[in-house]
Amino acid sequence: MTEVANETFEPADIRTYYVISLRADPILARLALAMVLSLLLTVPAFLLDDRLFRGENVWLKPIKFQIALAVYFATLAVYAAWLPEGVTRSRKTRVFLTAVALASIAEMLWIGWAAMFATASHYNPAPLLYAIYAAMGAFAVLLTSVSLVFGIAFWRDRGSALPAPFRLSLALGLIATFVLTLIAAGTLSALPGHHVGIPVTGATVPFMGWSREVGDLRVPHFLATHALHVIPVIGLAAMALKTSRLAHLAVWVGAAGFAALTLFTFVQALGGRPFI
Repeated sequence: MTEVANETFEPADIRTYYVISLRADPILARLALAMVLSLLLTVPAFLLDDRLFRGENVWLKPIKFQIALAVYFATLAVYAAWLPEGVTRSRKTRVFLTAVALASIAEMLWIGWAAMFATASHYNPAPLLYAIYAAMGAFAVLLTSVSLVFGIAFWRDRGSALPAPFRLSLALGLIATFVLTLIAAGTLSALPGHHVGIPVTGATVPFMGWSREVGDLRVPHFLATHALHVIPVIGLAAMALKTSRLAHLAVWVGAAGFAALTLFTFVQALGGRPFI
């Protein structure tokens, strides 16, 4: 194959598809907007409420989740515009995405409730609260499975107008997000906490809160959830290569490299070693 890889794909197309995505999948677009608007409640609470839980403002965790979910759903809403015709319009998909919407709202209500009462939303030993936490874990798998559904749709699509290397990067990024997150989050849920080891001074990475003393499984979890951003960016960069064959190779190498980095931090954390 000797065709120019970026022959039919220009940066302007991304801006155009961003606008189109608001109509391509209104459920995901509205979810992203809802997460952003919900910050109007938690950010003032963060500024006015000085209560701490485990050394952090009680409202910091809900804000992190709101931002993360807003970015996740906004990204999926953009990607929905590139999906094969009819994927997001099928009745099964609409029911599935509606369930995802309800699960995400339940997740944020639970985390917000825990912040309001300055208690743990995760790893809470109280029987009832732990049962709710377990249910939220199932909801989290449901949320992440959207990336798998979209990734498989891109992988199977052979009639797309998208350049093949970029479509490949979308497929690999979305599928990797689900698989790597399942590994990291599944391990997190099976342990009594996100630390592997006992911190002495409590030194952490600013804002992220990752331990700088012991292993912290939130690091691979963070990287895993952003595979759907990093690998497609690699795909976009690969479009500058002269041939589609080289672009495909670059996407595969980049995806494998990012997956290897995520798994490295996973093993590192399990070994009780801090990422930084």
